[in-house]
Amino acid sequence: MSGILEGKIIAVSGGTKGVGYGVALESAKQGANVAIGGRDEESARELIARIERDCGRKGLFVRTDLAKAADCRNLIEQTVARFGRLDGFVNYAGILPAATLEDASEKMYDDVFAINMKAPFFCAQRAVAAMRESGGGSLVFVGSAHAYGGSEDRAVYACSKGALLTLVRHIAKNYAPCRIRANWITMGWVGTQGELALRAEQGRDLRWLEEAAAASVPMGRLLTVEDHVPGILYLLSDQSSMVTGTELHVTGGFIP
Repeated sequence: MSGILEGKIIAVSGGTKGVGYGVALESAKQGANVAIGGRDEESARELIARIERDCGRKGLFVRTDLAKAADCRNLIEQTVARFGRLDGFVNYAGILPAATLEDASEKMYDDVFAINMKAPFFCAQRAVAAMRESGGGSLVFVGSAHAYGGSEDRAVYACSKGALLTLVRHIAKNYAPCRIRANWITMGWVGTQGELALRAEQGRDLRWLEEAAAASVPMGRLLTVEDHVPGILYLLSDQSSMVTGTELHVTGGFIP
């Protein structure tokens, strides 16, 4: 994959943690300048230092409250202001509280849809406008197998990811003539910070998670950040210039 993003400008929402962090760092290794949206300034400073010191590329942190449409638009606008254009956008940020359909509260519903659906919608709104101006680009949305129905205790999360998949298909269908592509990557069961925090609330730890994944994932293990990054970079790159509306499943065969 050496240099597949050479000269590209990439923005990542939720780029300070988990798969988003991995995508931002590897994008820089592959030749891109990278803007990171999020709230964890300490993690962002560390990441930008690695991008600039180890990769010889430029990094930008835009403090972003993804629950606010104005902040979402600002992430893209600041990226364009700093680097002159936008070639790729990755929507990683998301939250996944546990609740059944019967137990979910209105606040949980509003909070989940604010981050998992409203944020990518308004990031994409501005990203598409920027890409129109520069002649095209690629949007990659990190989804979940829960979008196809979901586990019983992920009712709101599943619905938010189902709506997100519709957004991906909408962009792919309507903006292909502008050379703007939109694709979806189904993220498997990963021990992210959010997943570990959720399991800690349930009295479970990483060892339990690994054992549960080994029993549930057909390919026999918990997935990692590194399992997902190559697929995302492929979808951002010109190697996938005729790929749009695709659902790339990186789940080890797991269907919740």
